[in-house]
Amino acid sequence: MTTKEKKINKSKPEDGRDSKEEKLLILHNDDKNTFDFVIETLIDICGHNSLQAEQCALITHYKGKCDVRKGTYEVLQPMKEKLVSKGFSATLN
Repeated sequence: MTTKEKKINKSKPEDGRDSKEEKLLILHNDDKNTFDFVIETLIDICGHNSLQAEQCALITHYKGKCDVRKGTYEVLQPMKEKLVSKGFSATLN
């Protein structure tokens, strides 16, 4: 193993994820949450402005899912957990 490979491996958490790698927080459509609740939640949890939240809600409704935030695993995982705790279906990719 070269020195460069050792440095790369040391930057990864024990579970193999690269903490610097950009991820997507994806919101999946459901039939139980209202548009207003989705919009309010995206503003509160993801830091969207009202127009961005409304657009994401519409995309999620019509396309079945929408990437609502991009960032590192460390930033997105707590947002995902908050969305799930409020009854949303969300994943990280």
